[in-house]
Amino acid sequence: MKILLDHCAPKRLKRVFPGHEVKTVREMGWNDLSNGKLLAEAANGFDVMLTVDQNIKHQQNLSKLPLAVIVLIAEDNRFDTLAQLADKVEAALLNLTPRSLIEVS
Repeated sequence: MKILLDHCAPKRLKRVFPGHEVKTVREMGWNDLSNGKLLAEAANGFDVMLTVDQNIKHQQNLSKLPLAVIVLIAEDNRFDTLAQLADKVEAALLNLTPRSLIEVS
């Protein structure tokens, strides 16, 4: 599966998903894109965007999301904290459908 790590997710999270093709927003050259434009661009080559932005569900029309979004919900955005959610993310990826938002905590 092709996963895009959002601006706010630590780039080291790439390591916890070795069975997937994972790119960061920075690697793609999309640092300046806002959520709506970023999602539209990501839909052209990614299956899912992984983010810690819990407000995305309020900022975007979920029925019109161009791809699936997984929101990591944790006490902080540190790599060690978020990496603990890897198994739950993997489980969510198994049942992923386009134009959906899944919260993993």
